[in-house]
Amino acid sequence: MNEKKSKYCNHLIVLIIVSTLVRGLLAGLLELGNDEVYYRLYALYPDWSHFDHPAMVGWVIQLFSLNLLFQSEFFLRLGSVVFGAVNIFIIYKIGKTIKNERTGFFAALLYVASIYATVITGIFILPDTPQNLFWLLSVLFIVKSVPENPVNAAAKGNLLLVGLFIGLAVLSKYTSVFLWFGAGSYILFFNRKWLKSPYLYLSAIITVLCMLPIIIWNFQNQFISFTFQGGRVVSGGQIHFDYFLTELLGEIFYNNPINFALIVLSLVFFFRKKLDLNKNFARIILLISLPLIVVFLAISFFRGTLPHWTAPAYTTLILLAAAWLDQKVKAGIIFPKSIIASLSLLAIILVLGFAQINYGIFQIDNSEKYTETGSNDPSLDLYGFKQVGKAFADIVKEDCAKGEMPKDAILVGNNWFPLANYDYY
Repeated sequence: MNEKKSKYCNHLIVLIIVSTLVRGLLAGLLELGNDEVYYRLYALYPDWSHFDHPAMVGWVIQLFSLNLLFQSEFFLRLGSVVFGAVNIFIIYKIGKTIKNERTGFFAALLYVASIYATVITGIFILPDTPQNLFWLLSVLFIVKSVPENPVNAAAKGNLLLVGLFIGLAVLSKYTSVFLWFGAGSYILFFNRKWLKSPYLYLSAIITVLCMLPIIIWNFQNQFISFTFQGGRVVSGGQIHFDYFLTELLGEIFYNNPINFALIVLSLVFFFRKKLDLNKNFARIILLISLPLIVVFLAISFFRGTLPHWTAPAYTTLILLAAAWLDQKVKAGIIFPKSIIASLSLLAIILVLGFAQINYGIFQIDNSEKYTETGSNDPSLDLYGFKQVGKAFADIVKEDCAKGEMPKDAILVGNNWFPLANYDYY
């Protein structure tokens, strides 16, 4: 047993190191995307909250760039690289807690294979970056507390940590409230003893206290953030099947198609009562994950949605897939073929994506008007602003020298991008 434990731990360490090195390299080589340069402004102009998101992503940028002392792409994204490494260990710990060490290791491998986990939150600096960290920490302490008897001292302490980490997750992104929905639903339906424990209510109070910056800022600003985000999800009257299909395909791609297939298989086995996993842990995972997915898939019939909104739910469902693989794969096998295929697909996407961004190996945009050239090529969001910035600086310098432009002239625009890109580059 000790030999196996040491084997999994050693492989986990290698996995974390390799993932961190790859993500760190790409974080330094790729230009910032439209969203990233915008969230840099959160760090440049810190506040209790902001128009469209809470303040956590700005605080993370400030922390890892030493309050913007270092402003290269690498340092602005350093929080993502570090949190990504920590997240691999956390999901391993969750898998080990709900079943065994091999389940934890399989979960870590599947997590690394996820495009959302490795790229969107592990390289790019977005509100999803801190949300993913605090989401996983919340899940870890939820499984360590809510199935337990409230008289258990360790469970009480873990439930207080649940309140703290959910609060920090909400400070990152509003969709984190689904964590309390999942934990609360489990308590209401399967472990009502917690309803008599003051620790449950103290945990909820801790979450609310963490949310005070959001509440205070919105109170001072006519609750504009809630109004804006609510407007993005309030459904219209007409059904759009193309919106739904776009959302579903996006979810499959963002979470890696092979991971998605493994998750679906594990759900089939669970609902057929053939999944070898403690039913309490399985219930918690499903109650945390499925409501978030169902809600946004339902909304996508009426409004355009973004696939990464549901990604934390799929990250949680990775644990079911890992438990199913532990059940199906022969003992002693450390790298199942399905996980190797999933990791290989991620590697192909990373290589092709990097090549496309920097060298344009595929012709994506066929716009006929020169004024629209590149507008339909999303890979250009991460390329070209360095060149534009240098050329623009030369023009400004020349115009200032000729007296055609004042040295204190400002740059004005009517959209958050590309103005934030111009501001940075």
